[in-house]
Amino acid sequence: MTAAGTFARYVSWRFLMTILGVTALCVALLFFADMIELLRRSGKDDGASISASTLVAISLLRLPSRSEIILPFTVLIGSIGAFLVLSRKSELIVVRAAGMSAWQFIMPGVFVAVMLGIFMVTVYNPVSAMAQLASERLYAKTFDKKSSLLDTKSAGAWLRQDGTDGQSVIHARIVSNRGLSLGGVSAWQFDSEKNFIERIEADSAELKKGYWVLSQATVSAAGREPAFYDQYLLSTHLTPTHVNDSLGSVSSVSFWELPAFIDLADKAGLPATRHKLRFQMLLSLPLLLAVMVLLAATCTLQSFRFGKIQTMALIGMGSGFLFFLFREVSRNIGNSGLAAPEVAAWAPVAIGALLTTTALLYREDG
Repeated sequence: MTAAGTFARYVSWRFLMTILGVTALCVALLFFADMIELLRRSGKDDGASISASTLVAISLLRLPSRSEIILPFTVLIGSIGAFLVLSRKSELIVVRAAGMSAWQFIMPGVFVAVMLGIFMVTVYNPVSAMAQLASERLYAKTFDKKSSLLDTKSAGAWLRQDGTDGQSVIHARIVSNRGLSLGGVSAWQFDSEKNFIERIEADSAELKKGYWVLSQATVSAAGREPAFYDQYLLSTHLTPTHVNDSLGSVSSVSFWELPAFIDLADKAGLPATRHKLRFQMLLSLPLLLAVMVLLAATCTLQSFRFGKIQTMALIGMGSGFLFFLFREVSRNIGNSGLAAPEVAAWAPVAIGALLTTTALLYREDG
């Protein structure tokens, strides 16, 4: 066992513990902030009928998904903290004096970040998606018993689908129960050759296996008088799970389910841009976390030689915030369709990796 290998394991352990500690602290703060918001909401909606245990359950189920959002920040802050601890104990000075390069104590941190990213994507994200889905259902059951979880009052929701009777286009003013229930429904039915057959106006619609049940429906077709039906069936190849996922939050679809869902959505004519972008952003997460470690090293290692550690640490956190804004702008551009999901997800990470690596090479090896 070489001294370099022992030191690498020590640095890796130090990075992991510091990152996990910072993450635990931030998750606790998120929980308390979310509980305050839920208590405020319950106070507005007759909170006497909502138990504290229900609010705690909603908040706890939300935490895994929200912790994924803050993970890059916690890795950045944890990496800065790990470098500060190593410097305070003069360990970095000793290893530099022993002839080790900066990369020998940066790479263990990068390795930890990459492994953490892979774990978050492949193992943690599916658990997070299930918890997010459960939290949305519990939230809707608790607060939105008479209203929609997803309210689209301005333009409504559009859905193009295929069924045994041909293709149809559905418009709904209100979407509730995460896509399983529609209100203010208008549907246009076409045959297999895409010729218009009929128009349906209904008060509501419920998705069942293989068909929509339209209630209080008026059916108008060319050459016939409008006919009224208490219930009218409209065939569909979509299942409740697929529509649930498409009209629910993107974070409620796990990494392993995204490819199949995207393929199905494309075939059914559902918009899947957000899900494609989500998939690419999850793929880029390990590299993103590695960039956070490199950014921490860029802003702190130089300060150990020349002082001003606190100033450089603040600069590092500020740089991380600016990088987050850049990534959010890129994500919004991708969601709007102005850039391909692959470009929107990978461009900020690639640029960040190039800039931080170049800065470290210039400072340490230049």
